[in-house]
This record gives sequence, C-alpha cells and structure tokens, in this order.
Amino acid sequence: MLTKKTISQCQPVMNYDAQVNALEQAHFADPFSFLGVHYYNDEAFILRAYINGATAVSYKSVAGEVAYQRYQDSSLFILVIAKKDFKQDYQLVINYPLLTVEEKDSYAFSATLDESAMYLFNEGSLAHAYRHLGAHWREQEGTLGVRFTLWAPNAQSVSLIGDFNHWDTTRHFMRKHPSCGVWEIFISNVEVAQCYKFSLLTCEGDRLEKADPLAFSMQAPPATASIVPEKSFSQNLQQQNYTTNAVQAEARASRNSINKPISIYEVHAGSWQRNSDEVAVGNKGYLSYQQLAEKLVPYVQTMGFTHIQLMPISEYPFDGSWGYQPVGLFAPTSRFGGIEDFRHLVDACHQANIGLLVDWVPGHFPNDSYGLAKFDGTHLFEHADKRQGFHPDWQTHIYNYERGEVKSFLISNAMFWLDYFSIDGLRVDAVASMLYLDYSRAEGEWLANEFGGRENLAAIELLKQVNQRCYEQFPHIMMAAEESTAWPGVTKFTEHGGLGFGYKWNMGWMNDSLSYMTRDPLYRSHHHNEMTFSLMYAYSENYILPLSHDEVVHGKGSLLNKMPGDDWQKFANLRAYYAYMWAHPGKKLLFMGGEFAQRNEWNHDASLDWHLLDYAPHQGMQNLIKQLNHYYCQSPALYELDNDSAGFRWLDGNNYQQSIFSFIRFAKDANDYVVVLTNMTPNTQQCFRLGVPDKASYRIVFNSDDHHYGGSDFNQQTLISSENIAWQGFAQSISVELPPLATVYLVKGE
Repeated sequence: MLTKKTISQCQPVMNYDAQVNALEQAHFADPFSFLGVHYYNDEAFILRAYINGATAVSYKSVAGEVAYQRYQDSSLFILVIAKKDFKQDYQLVINYPLLTVEEKDSYAFSATLDESAMYLFNEGSLAHAYRHLGAHWREQEGTLGVRFTLWAPNAQSVSLIGDFNHWDTTRHFMRKHPSCGVWEIFISNVEVAQCYKFSLLTCEGDRLEKADPLAFSMQAPPATASIVPEKSFSQNLQQQNYTTNAVQAEARASRNSINKPISIYEVHAGSWQRNSDEVAVGNKGYLSYQQLAEKLVPYVQTMGFTHIQLMPISEYPFDGSWGYQPVGLFAPTSRFGGIEDFRHLVDACHQANIGLLVDWVPGHFPNDSYGLAKFDGTHLFEHADKRQGFHPDWQTHIYNYERGEVKSFLISNAMFWLDYFSIDGLRVDAVASMLYLDYSRAEGEWLANEFGGRENLAAIELLKQVNQRCYEQFPHIMMAAEESTAWPGVTKFTEHGGLGFGYKWNMGWMNDSLSYMTRDPLYRSHHHNEMTFSLMYAYSENYILPLSHDEVVHGKGSLLNKMPGDDWQKFANLRAYYAYMWAHPGKKLLFMGGEFAQRNEWNHDASLDWHLLDYAPHQGMQNLIKQLNHYYCQSPALYELDNDSAGFRWLDGNNYQQSIFSFIRFAKDANDYVVVLTNMTPNTQQCFRLGVPDKASYRIVFNSDDHHYGGSDFNQQTLISSENIAWQGFAQSISVELPPLATVYLVKGE
C-alpha cells in the first residue's frame, strides 16, 4: 500500500517555468528528457506529466494510487516516488471536468526504433519502410498500443494529434532520433479507426499539420486525416516475408510471362459502374471494392480479358485528377472501402485467374497543405530548385530522387503493393517525365546533370532499383512503363544497362495507328506507313499496345467517334482496327467502355453508358472483343513470340493502293500460324490472292464483318484450298473474298 511514508508529495523546489512555457507553446524539442520517469536522487524517481485540461492526475499501480502535484497553475503535474515503491507498469488516472480516464504514460516507454533499418532508410536502400514508419499496432513492455513514427528531420518539435487526445498539440510530443531524423511515440489509449495527424513546428516557427506519409488508411476527401489501421493489418503486415509459394508463383508465371497471352482491361474504379439508386438521391454511388469483386471480376472473366489494370487508387484529394496526384501512396483510397476490402478484390481476381495491375505514380505529388510538399518546413521530399522540383505541366512537385530517404520511401511503396496485397504488378505512370531533366521545359528552365546532359541520373537509378528489387522478391510480376520516347533499353535487364521493366507501352504504335484510323479511307493510301512503321521497332522492347483512358478524354472523343464515315462505317472501322491490334505483336490494353463502343468520351463523374448494350451495334462490338480475347488466348501464334521477329512475317506490307495489310503470326512451333488480312477501305475484294506456307485447306476462324459482331456477313467461305500458284515468296497461295472495312484470321483447317 502506498502511504505518505513511501511517497514524497512535496513539490520539488525547482523552477520549471521555461519548460512549462515550451510545453504550452507546443515547441518542446526533447520531451522524453523531461516528461515521464527520471532520476530524482539516489532513493527516488521524479515523474512529470503535462496534460492540458486535467483537474487532477494520479499515479496508480498494484500498490495503490497517489496524486501528482500541479506545478503552480499550469498543466504540469509532478510526483516524487521512492524507488522501492515504483512500479514500471503504472497507469495515469486523469480527471477531467466531465470524465476520468486511465492510460499508460507514453513517456514511460523506451524507444523501439530499429537503428539498422533506419540506417538503410537514410542510405536509400530500405525496401520495407512501411514496417517501421507510420502507425503500427504492437505490444510494448506488456502493453498493447500503437507506435507512431515519422521522418521529419528539420522540424523543431513534432506532436501527434488525433481523436485520442482531442487534437491537442501539447498532449503527445514525440521523441526525436537525431541520427536518422525520425520521431517516435507509443500510445496505449488508441482505438482502431481513430483519426490522427502530425503537428510540426518548423525551424521558422510555423505550425504545420500533416497527414502520415505512410498512413495505410485515410479519410475520404475532402477530409484529410490519417486513420489508425485494424490490429490484424499490423499483424499481417509484419508476417509478410517476401515469399511466394509454389502455387502463387506458377499462377503468376502463367498470367504474366512474355510468352503468355496478356489482354488488359483498364478500369477507373469510380466510373466503371455506379449504384444508380444512390446517384438518384445525390450521392456519387461508387461501387465498393467488395462490389467490384462481385461485378467487375465476373464481367472481365466473361469478356476474356486476362488482367485488370486499375487507374491509381492510392489516396488522392481531387476526383478530377483520376488518382494521378496522390497524397497517400500507401493507402488504398477510402472512396471504395478499407484495406482489407481492397485485398478482397485482389483475391477475387486471383480466384478467377485474372491478374491485377495498379497504376503507380512516383513522378510527382500535389501541393495540398497536408501532403508531402515542404513537409517539415523544408523541401524534404521535393527538390528546392523549381527547375528540378516543380512540374510545369501539372503544377505539382517532383521528388528529389537523389535523397536516400526519398528513394527508400518510393522503393518501399512499390514493394508494399506487391508484398501486402499480392497484386500482379505496377504500371508506372509518366516515366518519360522522370527520365529527362528538360521534360516540358524551355531552355534555361532546367539544370543539366553532372555530365552536362539532360538525363535525370537519380531518377534512372531509382527506376532500376525499383524494378530490380521488385522482380527479385516477387518473380513473374509485371512492371510496365508508360514511356513515350525512344529511350533505349526500357525493358532490358538492369545488369545489361536497361531500366529493368518487364513491359513498355507502345505509344508510337498507338499514335500512328489512331492517326491512320481517323482518316477517310479515300486518303489512307497516302498514310500506309502509319500502320506498318511499328514493325520496324516492334521487337526492340517488350511492348503493350495501349488504347488507354488518355485517348478518350480532354475533347479527343471516344474511339468510335474517332472513326470516319457514317455510323455503320464507324463501327466497321473500329471492329477492323481492334482485330488488327489483337493480331499485331505486343500485349493488349483497352480502356473500359471501348469494348462496347462507348459513344461519348469518358466522364470520370459518371458511370459508363451501359444502356448502349440495348442496341445491336454495341452488342456486336462487345461480342467481337469477347471473341477476340478468347481466340487470342487459345492461339499461341498470336502471343508466344511477341518479342521475337521469328513470330511475324509480312505477306504484303506495301499494298497502299488498296489499303490492305496481310501478314502471318507464327507460334514457337512454326507449323502453328495465323494468316491475317485487314482491308481498310469500304471496297470488297472478290478474289484477293494471298501466299501461304503450306499446301493445305485454310479456314476463316475470325471475321470482324461477321453479323454476330454487327457486320455485313460478306464472306461466307468455309474451307479455302491452296493452289500451286507461287505468291509472296511461297509456292502455294489462296484466293480470299475480303469484306469491306474488316480483318479476318485464317488457319490451316481440315
């Protein structure tokens, strides 16, 4: 039992005015040197607690309870206790005017930061910073609570504020680790889903409130706070160990390898579909991650796509950015649910053997006050010089890739999505903007590198590190670059001087082919090379052919409305184009809505126009994409040698007079091939001769002019026997009836 004999309740004869003033002003730089338990004399400890608004504070242990003494009329409470009576696991009993609470004294806990991990973090080589920074449930000295950690080396003082302390900047001052610039505090009186932020005092004396850069959950905009995660999340996160079991590895390899069929459905989660009942009453009506698992995944599976690529889902403040200006790189956006809800979507994809890719944005970040910009009052994450640190196109900040901690932050973020959620890979946004120091800058608006060149050497090294470490830890993933220039070796191994990506978007093919398709067929003969030039470089990288969201926004119109002619011709052109694309070397990517020929350009604030499927032409287009995907996945000739010129041979790539393209795609087994014919005019060809490799009968296995797809059903040929007429370098040839504005596939038949 605690008694007056064992507890000194006499206020020490000390002057704490300076400390109280610092505490009241929330700029106490080293709180653990003053608050909590400290040496008083050889026989006693002195305990100090600063609790704003408290009427009384008591020390409570198994031996009993005794009151602290208030220092003058401040919120500082002091207790001197004999060493023999002190119990380490004491509680604070805090009396407020309307309630009394009991909690552990956060300043009684020792530091638990992993110094070796922080060394790697500062160095730029820590790949799992998300296990050390942010908010994590843990048991410390027998007490369950949350450890909060934050990198802010230039702040004078940092306080944790949140629902658990009434957002009081004086309640939970954090401990600074000067060697690494990280602040830390452990708190026991925290509940799941409570909101928090960090209050930072800058060197200039300004007060900033920042969200946690490594928050795993954040409030839905326009709210801006970070959210304490579920206890199970922290447990699961620590248990992830960069291992992939044999079943997972085999499944990834079967989905993502270069010699496998890959057809990607690009999705904006907020506008694929919406709940019409909620929209009717004025809500946005977003589908949740759970609902996307129930609706999107079966749809994609039925349509025959092999992968879903989600536009960025890291938390972002402005809907109009579509996620490309993220503020919470480690937090799946709360617009659609929580962390485990998103994990459920990933699992649903994998159960359906569909790969899931996520758009990743390491090139820039927005200027929102609670985000990364001038995080601790200095240019911590971004370059200070605007010629390096500010993006003129997007009015955003560019990461300082030269800084070790920023490298660790970005590498860890890439690893986090692969590690915790087991997604199949990342599509890296705007790679070109990272590679070039003069990207979108006029002369005098950029700084050359140390060799006088325009290459961003630090960004290049970061991309190499991200790809190398991700592929090492997670074999058979897909790392895809949106890179719009002729940068060499994007998909070469890093040890061979490449950037180490698995795939690169073929922006040249997209621009050239769409330019061709928008032209009136009468003039296409003058631009024939726009469709053939891509084969000059098709094997220089591992390419994905993208018809992405970028082609159907900002006044560009929908893919259907890019096509020339009347409505019938628009549909016929688009069907022929899709079928040509599916036969062209390279993996496929189509933005949502393109599969049923959405008429309007994409609107992120509304659902796709699903009602169009009530009309036969749109049903026909959907049927065409479904059949293209299924036939593509069943035809090794269309995918096995995507990165090998042995998989392609022109029959006639120079027939500009008729605007007809003819070629053969070969599988690894050269006896397995598909003959492809594309007629890009509305003229039919009754007897179009075509060279073929073998003396055999050939059958049409796909015709974009089929009535099932909304076509005219011009070609009704079944088996076409080859003739001993040498043509196009072959001893055998066939005569084909070629439909208008159509693509047909032929194979050897019985």
